[in-house]
Amino acid sequence: MKHRELGLTDEQAVSMYRYMSLARKTDERTWLLNRAGKIPFVISCQGHEAAQIGAGFALDTEKDWLCPYYRDMGLVMVMGQTAQDYLLSSFAKAEDPNSGGRQMPGHFGDHRYRILTGSSPVTTQMVHATGIAYAGKLDKKDFVVLTTCGEGSANQGDLHEAMNFAGVHKLPVIFMVQNNQYAISVPLEKQVAGGSIAARGAGYGMPGVSVDGNDPLEVYRAVKEAVERGRRGEGPTLVETISYRLVPHSSDDDDRTYRSREEVEEAKKKDSLFQYRQYLLDHGLLTEESDEAIQAEIKKEVDAATDYAEKAAYPDPSETYKYVFAE
Repeated sequence: MKHRELGLTDEQAVSMYRYMSLARKTDERTWLLNRAGKIPFVISCQGHEAAQIGAGFALDTEKDWLCPYYRDMGLVMVMGQTAQDYLLSSFAKAEDPNSGGRQMPGHFGDHRYRILTGSSPVTTQMVHATGIAYAGKLDKKDFVVLTTCGEGSANQGDLHEAMNFAGVHKLPVIFMVQNNQYAISVPLEKQVAGGSIAARGAGYGMPGVSVDGNDPLEVYRAVKEAVERGRRGEGPTLVETISYRLVPHSSDDDDRTYRSREEVEEAKKKDSLFQYRQYLLDHGLLTEESDEAIQAEIKKEVDAATDYAEKAAYPDPSETYKYVFAE
């Protein structure tokens, strides 16, 4: 079986599916809450679950670092955050571990799990990831850094500067670009010259690998190899995962203005969640009954997280400027 060939146990293979399902169900819940007027904004991970969970399983969650981008709910969950953490952030409550309710959803940051705080300008995290990797190399620390972005923001200068510096200094950093075919409303052919993000790796002295972002095991394979290269001191890797954004760019976007319903429905037939579920069924790692049990458990978890987050306290207005200015 493919997962065993990659060194994953049967339990890990099923755990991947549970994380994918948890990310999807949490994401779906935030859309319902947004449409009900209870939370202001959703930036979705639907269509990215396989890439994120596959990559997360290739990391050592006890020592490696993550510099995520706004869609990385699945990745931060593998690192240690919970559905409750995500919903506290969505409701902008004081207990939100990312920013104490100060930032909009998707701005992850958690010192408990070595998740670097993100910012609204896209791809700034790539430069920060390179800096963390450089510091680790200077201090002879044994960790790698994974940083991610979308293919649209991969055209920002920050990524190119970061890759060049990482390539020159052979830093243990993995640049993972989650290519979902659309930079907000602009399709791939109008934003990426040559059509390939992975091809850029050669220009910065690192391997550029393109993988099926709908297959968590293929992403795991690519990122695991990149992690091992980094640990051996062989430098960075650029990984491009190819998938499709199944929902609008955000809750403020109407994707009907730039792509057809037929295109979206066709893409849904390749939904990573369904494909990976079928893999587990085919190999006897999952049954209809065990899947029902997993889904029921996840529903209970998301329901509890929603109830808790909705009832939690908002930040005290007197602390609005705390951590903003020197005290």
